[in-house]
Amino acid sequence: MKSFLDRPYGYQFLLTIIGLVFFLPFLGSVHLFDWDEINFAESSREMLVSKNFFQVQINYEPFMEKPPLFFWLQSLSMGVFGVTEFAARFPNAIFGVLTMLTLFKIGKTLRSELFGFIWALIYFGSFLPNLYYKSGIIDPVFNYFIFTAIYYLIRLINSEKGKKQDKFAVLSGVFIGLAIITKGPVGLLLLMLVFGVYWALSRFKKIASVKSVFIFILTIFAVSFLWFGFELIQNGPWFIVEFVKYQIDLFTTPVAGHLQPFYYHFVVVLIGCFPLSIIAIPRFFNKKEQDTFDPMDIGFEKWMKILFWVVMILFSISTTKIVHYSSMAYLPLSFLAATYLFKLHARKLEIKKWMLFTISFFGFVFSSLLTLLPIILKSKDEWLIPNLKDPFAAAQLSVDIPIAGWEFLIGVVYFISIVVGLYLLSKLQVVKSVLVFSLSTAFCLLIFTRVMVPKIESFSQGPMIAFYENLKGKDVYVTPVDMKSYAQYFYSEVQPLEEGSALATYKKQLLLEHDAVSFNDLPQKDKTIFNSQVVNWLMIGEVDKPTYFVVRVHHQDKITDKPDCEFIYEEGGFAFYKRK
Repeated sequence: MKSFLDRPYGYQFLLTIIGLVFFLPFLGSVHLFDWDEINFAESSREMLVSKNFFQVQINYEPFMEKPPLFFWLQSLSMGVFGVTEFAARFPNAIFGVLTMLTLFKIGKTLRSELFGFIWALIYFGSFLPNLYYKSGIIDPVFNYFIFTAIYYLIRLINSEKGKKQDKFAVLSGVFIGLAIITKGPVGLLLLMLVFGVYWALSRFKKIASVKSVFIFILTIFAVSFLWFGFELIQNGPWFIVEFVKYQIDLFTTPVAGHLQPFYYHFVVVLIGCFPLSIIAIPRFFNKKEQDTFDPMDIGFEKWMKILFWVVMILFSISTTKIVHYSSMAYLPLSFLAATYLFKLHARKLEIKKWMLFTISFFGFVFSSLLTLLPIILKSKDEWLIPNLKDPFAAAQLSVDIPIAGWEFLIGVVYFISIVVGLYLLSKLQVVKSVLVFSLSTAFCLLIFTRVMVPKIESFSQGPMIAFYENLKGKDVYVTPVDMKSYAQYFYSEVQPLEEGSALATYKKQLLLEHDAVSFNDLPQKDKTIFNSQVVNWLMIGEVDKPTYFVVRVHHQDKITDKPDCEFIYEEGGFAFYKRK
């Protein structure tokens, strides 16, 4: 192994193989999950259907939440692999490999190849960072662009005036511009907040030339103009105005089901980023060290701490709290963990006993969960379902879940690997311990996502998606009742409404009643009312196609009083109805 890694690009080749082996397999083995995964994949599918690649849509109406870059990537993937789960998740898998290689390159530039290798591995081998690269959400791509932009901003600030500083200004501007057209102005906001804190701590001294600042701003404008400018020229400012208004509402007004306590993201990061979150803790309390551990002398660790705290505080203040909102914090946190491990390797620190204990505790908890979950599901009919007070949850679990009986071994293997990794770490065999921790976590997650996640999905949303899939290619209307979902669009492959169809005619009439020309002219509150009126019309109006409904079993009263709605069947917490 040592001689192989000593070859040119040996580390890069090994990291690429590790990433491809653990990120690509089984991407399509389970349906996309409501809301975000299906939402984004459906918008990408509608891009292909409508040939409208500059306005993101959902149900063929403009979708104000996101710019289009990530959807371009998904649409391209779907164009190659077809409209599948694999295609929807493929871009993130590739960005997973790209992120590992980028962390290695930055680590090599800052310190050494070995440091870069440790950094890439510990990030790859922690729970949430690993899982996100198997998903179809936007954040892995968005985070990559922001982090890379901040890295080049740091290089800009620490370079002498001249061509090198100008080059870093361009690179930072390109990546932050890409972040903006991936998820919106929050990308620029994060970079500016991080820079602002650093500048304040530097007592507002001059840290870049006016020329570099101008190049940086001009580059951001040029890259983001790929979308904002085109949209402004083609369709006027209304979409951009609505987009910005929505971003402000999202930050200040909690989305239903996402109102959490202030400390929510701190708990998510601590537990979800195991084991790197535990290993990084000492770097927040280290005293000023005497050794020169930063050969480039650019204060990179200081920047990483600032980035971490900016992300955690910003999204803790935000009223809408979703798990992946704080995922940008994983990257600076992984740098701190890698720094601690590298210092252990260099024998510049002694291992903290509390750290060994904490890793063993969380490792025991996680391995116990992996072990007990299949056992619990196997015996759910005997003691779990009878003790559930939630009728919907009980109905969901009533779905038959075939458990072979060996699945608990995933947790056993993970526990053994934690013990081995801790032993190696206690003996200061750092590289071996990182390999054991990272590869065992990645391996167990890979097997778990292939074996157990499809079983979990089969009772959480499986019956609903199977119903929608049976309607694929049929000329029908289909809608959920009294619940928000995007699954009906993607899995029924809903097509644009034909001009003159009964539903299209009713929507036009309804817009007139709301004094609006299009759906996008409606305020957010009126959009909710509009959608509920459409669902009600589908249940009682003069429809011109077979119409299907999905409702949770404990909300069937929303549809049972509609005389034309005929019950079909009930499965897994969902009831299915039809209007002829």
